[in-house]
Amino acid sequence: MVYGALQRGNKPLMMRVTIDDNSGFCFGVVRAIGEAEAALQRVGEVSSLGDIVHNRVEVQRLERLGLRTVTHDDMPQLAGRTMLIRAHGEPPRTYSRAKELGISVIDATCPVVARLQRKVRDAYRRMQEVGGSVVLLGKRGHAEVVGLTGQVDDDVTVIESEADLSLIDFTRPIYFLSQTTQSIDLFNRLGEEIVRRAGEQRVTLDDTICRRVAGREKGLMEFAESVDVVVFVCGRKSSNGRVLYDVCRRANPRAYNIEEASELDASWFADVESVGICGATSTPRWLMEEVAEAITAIHNDKQ
Repeated sequence: MVYGALQRGNKPLMMRVTIDDNSGFCFGVVRAIGEAEAALQRVGEVSSLGDIVHNRVEVQRLERLGLRTVTHDDMPQLAGRTMLIRAHGEPPRTYSRAKELGISVIDATCPVVARLQRKVRDAYRRMQEVGGSVVLLGKRGHAEVVGLTGQVDDDVTVIESEADLSLIDFTRPIYFLSQTTQSIDLFNRLGEEIVRRAGEQRVTLDDTICRRVAGREKGLMEFAESVDVVVFVCGRKSSNGRVLYDVCRRANPRAYNIEEASELDASWFADVESVGICGATSTPRWLMEEVAEAITAIHNDKQ
């Protein structure tokens, strides 16, 4: 969406402010939020186990509709109530606990994540048979990673970067997978190094990165290169947001990361003719539109 590009001769009257059409909620997040909104209409109050999306502003919108954010420690107080499992998924022990407590569960686990959970279980069984280990590229403590490692009682080695390769036993067979929102480039680099150290015969590389998310990197780089300034909108907790914002910064040094419009700085847009707005898979479209309108207002105030 383009918010304006008016000119008189060679002098711009209005900055061209464009929202990247490929940014915003991924399928899994759209599905989870849709499930939550439908349940709220039916029962009036729903508890989300953890932030339904890693975007504070969107969470606040849903809370105004009746969504409560709870933790695992709160589950005993939810007996007889409705609890939503978000797109990141949960380990089997969470479902067992909910059943014991009489909690009605809405399972909004992203289908891509659910498929990866099955792969982790299958990889673990295969490695058990040959004395090997499962290695996962992911962010420690991230909800998706907790759900993945919990499929096999946390018997998974989680690595985040080259520095963590020392955690791997290269004398044993290795099955290497990835959290769905990790960087393809990082997975490939680490995979090559694992193969180099362990030997090709000992390693299975299984690229489980979601292509609906990873496919955004190339397009986002092109988008960032096409404008003078990039404003990347995402929640502070968004793992995917950090990855995609780094893509923007590599493509355009004038890239800025904000959570909401109030964080905009007018100095970013001095002598600028084009601004591009983009976001993470956890960034709602309405929030990017709000930021675009705020940038346009900043520019108009200077005229």
